[in-house]
Amino acid sequence: MLEFKNISYSISKRKLFENTSLQIPDNYHLGLVGSNGIGKSTLFNLITKNLSLEEGNINLKSNRTIGILEQEIQKVELSLLDFVLSSRTTEQNLLKELETSENPERISFILNKLDEINAYDSDWKASTILSGLGFNKTDQSKPLSDFSGGWRMRVGLAAALFNEPDLLLLDEPTNHLDFETNSWLENFLVNYKNSFILISHDRETLNKTVSHIIHIDQLKLNLYTGNYDQFEKQYAQKKISQQLLFEKQEAYKKNVLKFVNRFGSKASKAKQAQSRLKSLEKMDFVDAVITDRSIKFSFPKPKNLGTSMIVLNEVDVGYETNNPVLKGINLSISNDSRIALLGANGNGKSTLIKLISGIINPMKGTILKNKNIKIGYFAQHLSEELELNLTPFEVLSAKLKNEDDLKIRGVLGKFGFDKTKSETKIHKLSGGEKTRLILCLISYDSPNILLLDEPTNHLDIDSRTSLINALNDFEGCVILVSHDSKLVENVADHLVMVKNGTVNNFSGDLDEYRASLSNDKKNKESSKNKNNNDRKKIRNLENKIKKLTEEKKDLEKKLTANENISDYEKLNSLSEEYENINNQIESLEESWLNETD
Repeated sequence: MLEFKNISYSISKRKLFENTSLQIPDNYHLGLVGSNGIGKSTLFNLITKNLSLEEGNINLKSNRTIGILEQEIQKVELSLLDFVLSSRTTEQNLLKELETSENPERISFILNKLDEINAYDSDWKASTILSGLGFNKTDQSKPLSDFSGGWRMRVGLAAALFNEPDLLLLDEPTNHLDFETNSWLENFLVNYKNSFILISHDRETLNKTVSHIIHIDQLKLNLYTGNYDQFEKQYAQKKISQQLLFEKQEAYKKNVLKFVNRFGSKASKAKQAQSRLKSLEKMDFVDAVITDRSIKFSFPKPKNLGTSMIVLNEVDVGYETNNPVLKGINLSISNDSRIALLGANGNGKSTLIKLISGIINPMKGTILKNKNIKIGYFAQHLSEELELNLTPFEVLSAKLKNEDDLKIRGVLGKFGFDKTKSETKIHKLSGGEKTRLILCLISYDSPNILLLDEPTNHLDIDSRTSLINALNDFEGCVILVSHDSKLVENVADHLVMVKNGTVNNFSGDLDEYRASLSNDKKNKESSKNKNNNDRKKIRNLENKIKKLTEEKKDLEKKLTANENISDYEKLNSLSEEYENINNQIESLEESWLNETD
C-alpha cells in the first residue's frame, strides 16, 4: 500500500534518512520506533507531503486515504460531537445537500450514498469514540473552546479515529491519556480494519497493538515482524550476528593482506595473491556495530528527615469556594513511600499532587509537613515555561549562582547532558531532552519527595528504562501520576485510587485495576449497544419517511399538472402509486411511534 523508494532527507545538514527503501502491504498494524530526534515525526511529515524529500519517492496506492493525528487542535465554537462529525467532509456535504434538495432522483442518490458509507451510524459512532476517550454526553455538547490543549488533543484523536482512513498516522496518541482511555484506545487499534503507523514510546501499547515494527536505525528504515518485545530480540540477534560477521571478515581481510604483502612480489605466488585480492573486492563487507549510548541519569541523595514526611487529615481541596474537587482526604506519606495515583483524567489526580506540593491550599482539614522538607514537582506545563533561547547550562547557572562551572556541568551530566548538549539552545532540544532538563531542574537541590505528573510522555523507551532505574535508586519518596504501566509496576508499591471526589487505597495490583476497568466497560457497552441499535432504527425510519414524502410531493404535482388532467390512464396509475406511498408512510410512521415510545 505504501512504498518508500530510495528516500533521503536532512535537517540542517544532519542526515535523517539516506537512500533507504521499504514496502508496506495493506492492513498492517505498525509501530514506528527509534531514539528521540531520529526522525519519526519527520517521516510522518514526508508521508503527508508536508515536507519534501531530497531524493527518492514515497508512493501511496491510488484511491487510498491518509489520516493523521494533528499535533495542535485550534479552539473553535463547534461542539465536540459536531467537530468530530465535521471532519468527515464528504458525508457532511451530502447531508447538507439532502436538507435543501427538491429533486427526487438526487435525493434518492444521496440517501443511497449515505447508506453505503454508513452515515446513519455516524452520530452514535462519533459519540462512542468520544465516550471511549473520556467525554460524557454533557461534555460532547460543549464547545471545543471550553477545553484545555490536552483535552482538545483527545478530540483531535477522536476525529482521526472516526474517519477510518486506509492509512492512519498516530504520533504519540497516548501522551494525554490515562489508564482508562489508553486501554480503550489499545482495544480500538487492535480491531482497526485498515493500516496504521503508531509512534509510541510505550512498550506495553506497542506489544498489544502492532504486528510489525519499523525501526529507524543508521539512516535506514528496517521492517520487523512481531510486536516490540519480539522486535527487540530480533534486533539484538541481528546486532550480534553483524558483529560476528564483521570480526570474521576483518580477520579474513587481515590474513589476505598479510599473504599479499608477504608473497605478492614472488612470481610463484603472484597469481594467488591477485586472486585473493579479487576475492576481497567481491565481498560484501558489513560495518562494525555502532553501540548507541543509552542515556543514564540519577537523582541526588536527599537529606534524611526521619520517617514521617506529610500527613493529610480530613482534607477538602478544590479551586472554587464551597465546591471541592476532593473531600475527606486521609493520607500518610513517609520518606520511603512509592505511591502511584490511579483514576481517570479529570477525577483530581493532578489536584492532589498540587495539594501535596503546596501549590494549592486545603479548603478544610489539616496538613502536617516536616518543616525541612524539599519537594521536586514535575508537570508537563513546565516545558512551556522554559526559556527557549537559553542553554541548559545557562538555566541551571542562574539557579546555582554560587557554584563553579564544573559543579554545574556535573549536575547536568547526571541527566545525560554532555558539554555539547548543555550548550545547545533549549528550542533545539528534543521533547525527551526537555523532559530530562526539567527533571534536572526540579531535583538539583536534593528534594526529599519527587512528585511526577506524567514524566515519561516525551521519553523514548531507553530513557524510560533509565528513569525507572534512577527512581529505584532514589532514596527519597516518589509519588507518580502516569499511564505508563511499566513505570508504575516497577516503581510503585502502593496504589491510591482517586475517583468520585474521594481518595482511597487500592488493595489490588495493576492487573486487578485493569480487570476492574474492563468490567466497567462491558457493563457500559451492553447498555450503550442497545441504545445505539434503537437510535439506528429510528434514524433509518426517519430517512425512509423523508424519501417517501418527497416522492409523494412530486406525485401531487404530477396529479395536478395540466398535461395529465385529460389523461385518464396516467392519472389512474399516478393515483395508485400515490395511495401505495401513502400506505407506506403510514406504516413507517406507526413503526416510528412504537420505537420512540
